[in-house]
Amino acid sequence: MSRFPFAFGMNEFTTQPWSFEEDLKHYAALGVETIELCESKLDPHRLDEQMALLKDSGLKISSFQPAVRTFGASKMMPYPQEPERRLARLEDSMRRHAPHAQGVPFVVNTGAPENGDIMSCIRRTVEALRHLCPLAQELGITLSLEPLNPTSINYETAIWTIDQALDVIRAVDHPALGLCLDYWNIWQQPDVCEAIHRAGPFINVVQISDWRTPRSAADRRIPGKGCIPLHELLHATWDAGFRGACAVEIFSSDVPDSLYEGDLSTLITQSRDMLERLWEGPVTG
Repeated sequence: MSRFPFAFGMNEFTTQPWSFEEDLKHYAALGVETIELCESKLDPHRLDEQMALLKDSGLKISSFQPAVRTFGASKMMPYPQEPERRLARLEDSMRRHAPHAQGVPFVVNTGAPENGDIMSCIRRTVEALRHLCPLAQELGITLSLEPLNPTSINYETAIWTIDQALDVIRAVDHPALGLCLDYWNIWQQPDVCEAIHRAGPFINVVQISDWRTPRSAADRRIPGKGCIPLHELLHATWDAGFRGACAVEIFSSDVPDSLYEGDLSTLITQSRDMLERLWEGPVTG
């Protein structure tokens, strides 16, 4: 029996080559307990059918990645460029999917600061979240603000530490807003375990992968195969009070040894085995 205390989850970005239906089939067969849904894999014309398949699979939804999840344009999702159209797209995603994802956090981020104006980007994010949080509460879902790695500054994000995210969350001051803790993004923050403890009451999404010096914007590793101190971060997260799922989120594109070109079932089983080992003690990759 596994001693890993969190539910074992997969983010659908991790299995990018598979369809939504293939994700359900393989995840359920390989012992995955929760799924982080990615809107990019859903068909709006077949949504009810796909959600029925999800229910039949036994997988629980841990969190949801909207197709447009940033308030300013970003490299990953540059269009629409106008902030008001992006906000409308995100609202539409929330309304469409909330009936199938009650209680589920929808992940959001600031987007890129235009002309390097981080302050304005953060101000816009606070305003947008103050608008969205009452809607999220009405719909029966929550939001989860994600700080990204410093490698993403000025083309994906205006915040890159846990404490910067907490500043935004406290400025919004609404119970529907929490924190997305992605270890790949925040592990280099000074005193990161102490920051996780400070963030404890707000953490509502946890994502895990491992780090090597990136050779592309999408170059993550299987947990335990890199240099992030995941044992310490997992225990800090548990001690901070989080009791939800730990979702493996791996991007692997534009590199010669892309994990997307390998056996994705093996990626899942290796990730599960590594999480169990990482909980027990540090693993050198």
